[in-house]
Amino acid sequence: MKLSEAIEQFLKNLAEERGLSEHTVRAYQADLKQLADNLGPDKTVGEVDALAIRSYRAALLEQGISSRSANRKLSALRSFFKFAQRRGIVEANPTSNLQSAKVPRRLPVFLDVEEMRRLLEAPGNSTWYAARDRAILETLYSTGMRVSELCRLTPDCLDLEGAVATAHGKGKKERIVPLGRFAIMALRKYLEARAALSPHIGQRETEAIFINKNGTRLTDRSVRRILKRSCRDAGIRKHVSPHTLRHSFATHMLDAGAELRSVQELLGHEDLSTTQIYTHLTTSRLKEIYEKAHPRAV
Repeated sequence: MKLSEAIEQFLKNLAEERGLSEHTVRAYQADLKQLADNLGPDKTVGEVDALAIRSYRAALLEQGISSRSANRKLSALRSFFKFAQRRGIVEANPTSNLQSAKVPRRLPVFLDVEEMRRLLEAPGNSTWYAARDRAILETLYSTGMRVSELCRLTPDCLDLEGAVATAHGKGKKERIVPLGRFAIMALRKYLEARAALSPHIGQRETEAIFINKNGTRLTDRSVRRILKRSCRDAGIRKHVSPHTLRHSFATHMLDAGAELRSVQELLGHEDLSTTQIYTHLTTSRLKEIYEKAHPRAV
């Protein structure tokens, strides 16, 4: 089977059977297309051996790509060849013995409590879409949801009386996350404004909670634009993505004394080690407080 055909099957599997977000599938598609372009479109999957993969990685590094980015691309290749092996497209996985490059562990960017307050208040409530933007930001920060989980929200996912929401995560996994008081107020204001506006906008996709002016579901990209605009209005100069709000949620929870296991469940991390990166942030914060407060710290 040609490499390009197998890649199409893999991407379809990611979207339809594993339920990964459109954003994630596009990332896999870009990484695998780069491999196919490097090796040639007529190459068969069986012709891709360990030597070809190593040569591809070397070419990436020669182009000046970081070790972190190269590892991400190799992770996509590992997933693809595992799929190909399971489907009987190839007998052996050429990535099975391939070692990832060592990279320094970067601490995630997060907003402090004051920056978070300014960001959440930036949209205001003067229009229906301002109320929508405020509800988006409050929900992301209140729950620690991924942006893809936020975009998937429907009325059935929200229980404002019970102060919880159902997040549909990676691999179609569900988890219940609490909604804070401010998020509930923002959601109620937005839903009231949206209901009043409904005769004047399209209703082609009424199940989505967060919609655009045409009445269709907001995309990940739209939420990123909303966040960028809100950061500008709040005077925040950091590079902020929707994931920054997730990082901020976890960091602030741990700073306030939440248990690591509880934060892991709220974030929907399968592996505790994924959550443990936030302990480095809180440790740094504790050291900073210690050095400022203790008379013999420095």
